[in-house]
Amino acid sequence: MISEDELRRIAAWSNDLTPEEFEEARRGTSIKAYGKGAYVCHVGDRLESWTGVADGLLKMSTTSRSGKSATLAGLRGGAWFGEGTIIKNEARRYDLVALRESKVALMRRQTFLWLFEHSAAFNRFLVHQFNERLAQFIGLAEYDRMLGATGRLARNLAWLFNPILYPNNERTLTISQEELGLLAGISRQMANQSLARLAELGFIKIGHNEVTILDLERLARYEG
Repeated sequence: MISEDELRRIAAWSNDLTPEEFEEARRGTSIKAYGKGAYVCHVGDRLESWTGVADGLLKMSTTSRSGKSATLAGLRGGAWFGEGTIIKNEARRYDLVALRESKVALMRRQTFLWLFEHSAAFNRFLVHQFNERLAQFIGLAEYDRMLGATGRLARNLAWLFNPILYPNNERTLTISQEELGLLAGISRQMANQSLARLAELGFIKIGHNEVTILDLERLARYEG
């Protein structure tokens, strides 16, 4: 069972729950650790938990029958996802892998459905969540076909600071060039060049294994 402080730290939506709803959420949520490269789930798995990232970095991806892999989303601390499969009670349609040592919050399906049925605040959160994720995946289909490497990296990086999906207002993320390359589907060398270009434009500031966002709006619109 997760502690009160930990749940509030990793789940901004929990702050809007009533005391009864918050306690129900807390009692139904646990934390599990995954090593770098470990799979949280594979395509076709039935992961009977709503999932959040407590710490670390995950990649949501899919692989075609021909073996071509496509990244759907990067997920950092504070991200919650998989509500669609929980509501529809279906198997996962994507692989979920830890790009570094990570801790994942797992809320029992029974607890999720109780909140879904009883909490107006939780449902408001879900509506905003669905809306932003839909926009993200529509954008993915667009820029994966139309943008170059720097544009794809810029959009992927911007989504990791989306104010609806990550409402904590942080502007610095610990992330390596290798991890950014994996999220954008480009090589580490190309990620390095792309980051340098974005820094030159004044969109970001690069530190040692970290990126600080200076202009999120322009970064999210950059086409490269």
